[in-house]
Amino acid sequence: MTDQIPYTVNCSILLTDLPLLERPAAAKAAGFDGVEFWWPFATSTPAADEVDTFVAALADAGVQLTGLNFDAGNMPGGDRGLISWPERSADLRANLDVVARIGERTGCRAFNALYGNRVEREEPAAQDALGAENLALAAKAVERIGGTVLVEPVSGAPAYPLTTSADAVAVLDRVRDEHGATNLGLLFDVYHLSVNGSDVDLDLKTYGDRIAHVQVADAPGRGAPGSGDLPIQRWIADLRAAGYAGPVGLEYKTADVHPFAWLPREQRSGR
Repeated sequence: MTDQIPYTVNCSILLTDLPLLERPAAAKAAGFDGVEFWWPFATSTPAADEVDTFVAALADAGVQLTGLNFDAGNMPGGDRGLISWPERSADLRANLDVVARIGERTGCRAFNALYGNRVEREEPAAQDALGAENLALAAKAVERIGGTVLVEPVSGAPAYPLTTSADAVAVLDRVRDEHGATNLGLLFDVYHLSVNGSDVDLDLKTYGDRIAHVQVADAPGRGAPGSGDLPIQRWIADLRAAGYAGPVGLEYKTADVHPFAWLPREQRSGR
C-alpha cells in the first residue's frame, strides 16, 4: 500500500499541538493517507493495552503506518538510538519483537534504527561491532513480515557517528558481509544530509539503489519545503525518476496554523 502514498506525515514532529493519538486523524483530515512515527511509547516494551490503543488510533483514522522507529531512547534529552549503545542493548533487543508485531498489525514495513551516540569509556570499534550485531537482529525480527530496517545519517548530534550517506552505507555493507542480513536500507533525509554538508545530488546518484525511505525538511530551520533554500521538489522528482516509489516523509517543524499549505491537497494522498 505504501507505494501508492506519495507523502506521509511524521506525527512525532508535526501536528504537535494535538495529543499524539489524535494526530493520525488530523493528518487524514488534511488529506494524507499515510503517517509515520518515532517510537511513540515511554518504554521499549509498552503494555499490551498501550499498543492496542496506538494501533486503534491508526485504524480509526483510516491511515497507513508507513514508518516506525525502534526505541531510540530519550530523544529530547539527546539520545539518538540504542543500536550501538552497550548499556541499552538489552532494551533494544526486547524492543525488536514489539516493533515487528506492530508492523504485522498495521502493515508497516519500514523501521528506522537510529544508530546511537558514541559513549564515553566505550571503544568506538566495540560499539560498531555491537551495532552491526543488533542491526542484524533487527533485520531478522522484521524479516518475517517483509520489513526493512533503515539506517539514517543524522545532523545536530555531535556524538552521533553517522553523518553522511557513505557512513550509513558502510554500516549496511558490514551487516550484510558479517551477518548475512540484506533487508536493510538507507534512510535518505535531505535535511540532515544538507545540514551536514553533503552533496545531495551526488548522493542520490551514488546511493540511489540503497535508498529505502525518504524524509524532507528545508534548511536552514528544518521548516516546511519552500521555507528555506533547498531544492526539495526537484530532489523528489529526481528520486522518482530514479525509481524510488515509496512515500516521502514530511519531517519538518512549523508553527503555521496551516502546516501543509505548501502542498496542494490533491497531491497529498495516493487517490
